[in-house]
Amino acid sequence: MSVAILAVGVLTGPAHAAPAPGAEPGPGPGQDVTTAGWALKETGKTARFRGLSAVSRSTAWVAGSKGTVLRTLDGGRSWQDVSPPGAVAEELELRDIEAFDARRAVALSIGEGEASRVLRTEDGGATWTETFRNPDPRAFYDCLTFFDARHGLAMSDPVDGKFRILSTDDGGRHWRVLPSEGMPDALPGEAGFAASGQCLVSAGPRDVWLATGGGASARVLHSADRGRTWRVAESTLPAGDPARGVFALAFRDRTRGLAVGGDYRTGQASPQAAAVSSDGGRGWRQATTPPPAYRSGAAWYPYSAGTALAVGPTGTDVTTDGGRNWRPLDAGSFDTVDCAADTGCWAAGEKGRVARLERR
Repeated sequence: MSVAILAVGVLTGPAHAAPAPGAEPGPGPGQDVTTAGWALKETGKTARFRGLSAVSRSTAWVAGSKGTVLRTLDGGRSWQDVSPPGAVAEELELRDIEAFDARRAVALSIGEGEASRVLRTEDGGATWTETFRNPDPRAFYDCLTFFDARHGLAMSDPVDGKFRILSTDDGGRHWRVLPSEGMPDALPGEAGFAASGQCLVSAGPRDVWLATGGGASARVLHSADRGRTWRVAESTLPAGDPARGVFALAFRDRTRGLAVGGDYRTGQASPQAAAVSSDGGRGWRQATTPPPAYRSGAAWYPYSAGTALAVGPTGTDVTTDGGRNWRPLDAGSFDTVDCAADTGCWAAGEKGRVARLERR
């Protein structure tokens, strides 16, 4: 968003295999997440990490300000600085990263015109290739998502009155702008928020959702054909101001989804900061007990039908009933959260903060 505050492969072995380094401790399948908490992992950096990709309990990637990218292979005990040299030199704002495994990842930098770029690595960040540089000064890319290791999308704020969608079918090596005929018109002032890498999310092989704010209503757009055609629905989240809207989406499958957001300005109330959908985003219901303040990131917890996490600058909240009711879990500041299929959940945010969810 021009107001620039502004999934993943899993490394698992056979059931009898010894746990990977850093894989313990953590709440496992069927365990109560409400008894867990964030354990901070020292990164040695001061960057703000709004991009996060959880590969497993042991492996995670974070991306953030001044072109910074870090990777851990041991559950956060140590971090490798794998920042792209060019991104560091230009101090690019890396706001999203999607990792397929410990070696392959795709990162997105945001900004007007050529500041919006896509970078890709196949060797754990030892080298990076720039695979897209935005040539249009009117475009501002906010988020990206992958359906699988080959097919992915990135989204830009509206150009000529419609959100712009970028597509790849070779794992991020090449990109093309999709036709705009199937995209509904944007509202005046409507855009995406590059706050957590979760304004564009996917579930399954073809379904993708786009979150908006800044307009008269905070909306969610859904495509069932990898971004070629879209339908739009209004959410219940705060709107009517450039600082308000849906900041993050999370879909457990193609029907059950969460939306979180509010007003990102410090001290501003966000009494309706969460909503839930049970029909693939066609309709949204306000959470009965929402988080108490603005939330910028959300993630479903694996192997639990109703458990999810939401994070923001003033804390983390948890739901165990599919997003209808939320309660506080932690008071620390985070911008984004992601959970891997092996129940490895990670959070990241300001001042180099990265944490893993662990048993208390």
